[in-house]
Amino acid sequence: MLKAFVFGKFLPFHKGHQAMIKFALTQCDVLTVLVCCSDLEAIPAKRRQGWLEDTFRGESRLEIRVFNYLESEYPNSSESSKAISAIWSRKFSELVPDCSLVITSEIYGNYVAEFMGIQHIAFDEERHQVPISASAIRNNPVANWEYLPKAVKPYFQQKIILLGTESTGKTTLTQLLAEHYGAPFVLEAGRDLIEDSNEFAFDDLYAVAHEHAHRIITCDVSDSPLLFIDTDVHITQSYASFMFGKQLDLPADIYTCNQGQLYLYLQNDMPHVQDGTRLSEADRNLLDTSHRATLQRYGIAYHEISGNWQQRLAQAIALIDQKFFANYPSITYSSKALV
Repeated sequence: MLKAFVFGKFLPFHKGHQAMIKFALTQCDVLTVLVCCSDLEAIPAKRRQGWLEDTFRGESRLEIRVFNYLESEYPNSSESSKAISAIWSRKFSELVPDCSLVITSEIYGNYVAEFMGIQHIAFDEERHQVPISASAIRNNPVANWEYLPKAVKPYFQQKIILLGTESTGKTTLTQLLAEHYGAPFVLEAGRDLIEDSNEFAFDDLYAVAHEHAHRIITCDVSDSPLLFIDTDVHITQSYASFMFGKQLDLPADIYTCNQGQLYLYLQNDMPHVQDGTRLSEADRNLLDTSHRATLQRYGIAYHEISGNWQQRLAQAIALIDQKFFANYPSITYSSKALV
């Protein structure tokens, strides 16, 4: 039985890695993938391992293992150096002693194989098949979105969050922007769980916060790197302060999944629409003050959006294009909403 291994940081795992692992599986009977994670890297080992497991789910000949290390003890493994390869080769001999083959896309694969006394097969060293690197993705995930496997995309999806008080058009603008960019969107949970803004219990806000987070986490990944979100956890906290004078005690992961890369705040300069379940116009405006104070307390910076519908849409598109697409005009998207 021929056993082989592949190693790397997978920071992040991308389609070039995926192609190499698929190739490696054709060269052996059993393949071990070593995910090498240092103490100085931001993306946790468990998440990187999960990306690989999700992508290759059902492949019984594949074993995915993590090696956590200190950079003070093991130098950067991405450098093509015989001295560095010698250090790593000794560790690989301990981790995968029964492997007689290593597959890499790097020159140092030859060094590792030589030191371990095993065979090396190179795969697409010139990156012709999949012209991407992990550093390019880290520098700009939007520009390199097509090179991310489906399992990795949620981590790098860029969230645009629309905020504001009641009756300012957050839901409508969220949907218009999602249509314009051909992107998915998440609508607020509050309107579904709380029928009347004037009558609800404090615990109802816990349900809203958890349901909204669930909607974000379970939102389908699409071909777009953008995700539009109507309202966030800070607005829920503002309701808690405004209506009950206290804060919700929420776990950190709710704040993490709500974290956006761009916040758009809709000013309350639109006509107040009362459908019988909303706050009065006076209370709506007081809630606007509460929202702004809450966002300031949490250190959330935002861009103001104002004017009529056409003006709001145009302002939002300009801000989004500037942040995510200004330096990458070759990236295209659907443009149906701007008329």
